[in-house]
Amino acid sequence: MRSQGLGLSADAWSRVTFIAEPLCDGCGSPFEYDLGARCAACLARPRLFTRARAAVLYDDASRDLILKFKHADRTDLAGLLAGWLGRAAGDLIAEADAVAPVPLHAGRLLARRYNQAAELARPLARRHRLVYLPDALRRARATASQAGKSASGRRRNVAGAFRVPDGQKRRVEGRAILLVDDVLTTGATAEACARALLRAGAARVDLAVVAKVRETETASI
Repeated sequence: MRSQGLGLSADAWSRVTFIAEPLCDGCGSPFEYDLGARCAACLARPRLFTRARAAVLYDDASRDLILKFKHADRTDLAGLLAGWLGRAAGDLIAEADAVAPVPLHAGRLLARRYNQAAELARPLARRHRLVYLPDALRRARATASQAGKSASGRRRNVAGAFRVPDGQKRRVEGRAILLVDDVLTTGATAEACARALLRAGAARVDLAVVAKVRETETASI
């Protein structure tokens, strides 16, 4: 049996771990018990994005679905995953003015033919009647894959990699921006994007992703 034709068996579908409260108001990590607003990691090192929400944990159950969407032309999954985002990030959406995807470098976009973050952000903005800013961010330079890098290595890899084009600054200035991506690992890419948006005058940047890697794990994507 397949789940709604989406490439997941009923058993695999039942093992997807959706993130629900209680959770950290900063990074969106689930708490086993309600421990307060923010986890120790967020208190020790506040991030440049204000809050993050993820729909599911990135694990054996969700990995195949996400990698199909990201690398195997399964853009038909975008509606489902954007729906997951809408539920997980409802509190952030309620306070957002606009939605912006994490961009791909032009070379990678040409090779892949689509930006998975944009495929999520576009229907999310449309469903919730928010301004969609597909060009708010641009990759100023190509970066190596983040896979296998440490947290500090990931930060160095994307340092200065994003900017807001001059023609987009007026659309960013003063707005609460909801940044959208597929997976949150260490947050290095999201922070680099948030830095660029804040420098361009954004009032606040929040983050919504489909899946979040556990703090103790390293993603293979």
